[in-house]
Amino acid sequence: MEQKPRKVAALYARVSTLDQNCEVQLEDLRRYAGKRFASYCEYTDAGVSGTQRHRPQLDALMRDARRRLFDVVLVWKFDRFARSLKHLIESLDEFSALGIDFISLTEGIDTTTPEGQLLFHIVGAVAQFERDLIAERVRAGMAHARAMGKRIGRPRAAVDVEAVSKLRLEGRSLREIARTLHVPVSRVRRALLRLLGARTA
Repeated sequence: MEQKPRKVAALYARVSTLDQNCEVQLEDLRRYAGKRFASYCEYTDAGVSGTQRHRPQLDALMRDARRRLFDVVLVWKFDRFARSLKHLIESLDEFSALGIDFISLTEGIDTTTPEGQLLFHIVGAVAQFERDLIAERVRAGMAHARAMGKRIGRPRAAVDVEAVSKLRLEGRSLREIARTLHVPVSRVRRALLRLLGARTA
């Protein structure tokens, strides 16, 4: 008789509303885990939207993963676990670093197999490609804005010229004035130059 590997599985199930029930997911997960693993523990979030990255039982699962309390995470479907592709990849990367496998039951993803590992790397490559495309669009947009003469970055902090003048007359250094008014030294210097120009005009 074939023996089960001495591994512990963490089952995670989630439903978005309280009138739904996690049992449909859990029945399939328990049946699979019972056939394949020595034991399992359960984490369920009921009435919690998948758009929320932090959920009570998901957070507990991640804490227990870092304590190495189980060997594999088993979910019914990707969208029950992760709120986005980015969230999924980050979580799977952390599981991989911890030596924990990941199985999505209905989607046939199983990182304990070579095929599952390959598919995981393909998904990761697609996610990285998507991030690179977004970064490239941002850079192109900023370059276009600069070409149109638009200022990029934070708006300049306003400088109280009278306050600068008063502090300077008290013998304060430019750096001290900048710290007092919470502005860059360069802005203090420009304010003093404008003030000097106004007085000599």
